[in-house]
Amino acid sequence: MVSSLINALPKAELHIHVEGTLEPVLMMSLARNNNVSIPYNSIDEIKNAYRFKNLEDFLRLYYSGLRVLKDEDDFYILTMNYLKRASENNVRHVELSFDPQAHTRRGVRFEEVIEGIHSALKDGERKYGISWVIILSILRDLSVEDALHTLSRAEEYKDIIDAIGLDSAEVGNPPSKFKKVFEKAKTSGFHLVAHAGEEGPPSYIKEAIDLGVERIDHGVRAIEDETLMKMLGRMRIAFTLCPLSNLKLNVVKSLKNYPIREFSKVGIRVTINSDDPAYFGGYINKNYEEVAKALNLKPKEIIEIARNSIIASFASDERKREILREINDVEKNYFESA
Repeated sequence: MVSSLINALPKAELHIHVEGTLEPVLMMSLARNNNVSIPYNSIDEIKNAYRFKNLEDFLRLYYSGLRVLKDEDDFYILTMNYLKRASENNVRHVELSFDPQAHTRRGVRFEEVIEGIHSALKDGERKYGISWVIILSILRDLSVEDALHTLSRAEEYKDIIDAIGLDSAEVGNPPSKFKKVFEKAKTSGFHLVAHAGEEGPPSYIKEAIDLGVERIDHGVRAIEDETLMKMLGRMRIAFTLCPLSNLKLNVVKSLKNYPIREFSKVGIRVTINSDDPAYFGGYINKNYEEVAKALNLKPKEIIEIARNSIIASFASDERKREILREINDVEKNYFESA
């Protein structure tokens, strides 16, 4: 019954890296088409490499795999492949992150990346009915100067890029390092989000809040700081949690202690997302299912998480109302038939 509820629920995915949807089959295909050498001879070899000790271990393989993405068509195919999966998971709105610096430093033009992604999102909206927001994520292990240059490119595409985020290797790269970037992005009218409190300490979450972010990506280590938890609860801030990612990267040892209820209890808006699903073993419904099973989440709790994903999104108010009505209908039908 829980799986059928999860499948039926309309939902938003707020924490998804398009590069993290590069499935092994597509990686092999693009490597052949683009004459790119990768250190794998089969799809099974790629899958067997997906055993990570931590975030840094994952990022080394992640960036290596991106070499197969060379032009606008590749980013279009990558994005459309994700949107098909998202549709199958009843995602009704997606806020898609991309890492332009991971591509421009390989010689791929910024225009090729954003235009391929944007074209796919427009076609995906027509085909699957999925509304969308684009988040440009800054790589925090690169320089502030590089980040400011990348932000200037985002400003050229302000009509389609809605938000600025912060991701990649967290430890040693606190949000405060990018104070100038976030100040400029806020002045330019972008929404702000940031990865914080995944492997970095709870203090990184506070730093991100001080920079004006509207959502925290991950944030699981907030549980270690009671004062911070109370502050986040008063703010009613949203966390874009990614259970299978946290499990695969050893951020948490088990989902049986995943702090969803603790966060919800203080007032944090919990959402569930898939992060980099090609690498972490599941798209959004799988993340819902695994954490629901581990914590024995009740139907009301699952519905509330889906509802949070819409409320915490950057979708228009009209779009939010539309999807929230769909959730209400699913909730009503579920309990009437139970």
